[in-house]
Amino acid sequence: MDSHSIKNVEAISFDLDDTLIRYTRSPGEVLRVCFDRLDLEPLFSVAEYYARYDEFAERCDSMDELRSECFAVLAAENGYKRQRGEDVADVFSNERDQSNVELRPSAARLLDELSQEYQLAIVTNGARDAQKWKIEAVSLDRWFEMIVIAGHDTPPKPDPEPFNRVVKSLGATPETTVHIGDSLETDIAGATAAGLNSVWISESPASRENGPTFRVNTLDDLRPLPWR
Repeated sequence: MDSHSIKNVEAISFDLDDTLIRYTRSPGEVLRVCFDRLDLEPLFSVAEYYARYDEFAERCDSMDELRSECFAVLAAENGYKRQRGEDVADVFSNERDQSNVELRPSAARLLDELSQEYQLAIVTNGARDAQKWKIEAVSLDRWFEMIVIAGHDTPPKPDPEPFNRVVKSLGATPETTVHIGDSLETDIAGATAAGLNSVWISESPASRENGPTFRVNTLDDLRPLPWR
């Protein structure tokens, strides 16, 4: 934990995926099932899918469209027919239940405590329908006053606009708002660009140049709050 203190924190925004919730089956597991069902060698890796996700989320209206477009492009770039990628996307859609998610350990207790003292928001990148299904599946809206699905409501993280929208809507200031997330490239970079303090959830060290205000290993390590 870093040794900083912030006075008068009044609002906290959270990333969604892998920060507050997780799939009961990882995308990598589902992707392997899809290749097996179609009797295909792996056309692309889950890491390639992750790397291109935000790009396609910004221009696609639904999760099915996102995967179909993304998988087709990845297949073509790796020397396969686009249709092969679209076939994988169809099977993936049948296999993946976006509501089949769970809160990360200690998330409910943490949010119960924080919502008594702070205004809370979610800032998440992703397809609008998929993110809404996940949020509804674990009733996250009971704790949050605002939810920004970046890439649709605003440009995606790390653009500062989704963070600016939270600050303005909650009547806070960048100096009194903290963003918590697991991605250095989207969460921490975006929060920093918007002038927010940040907490990076990761066991990896961060460089001082691009680093967060605080770093904790797990969500459970947010108690006690690092800015106090």
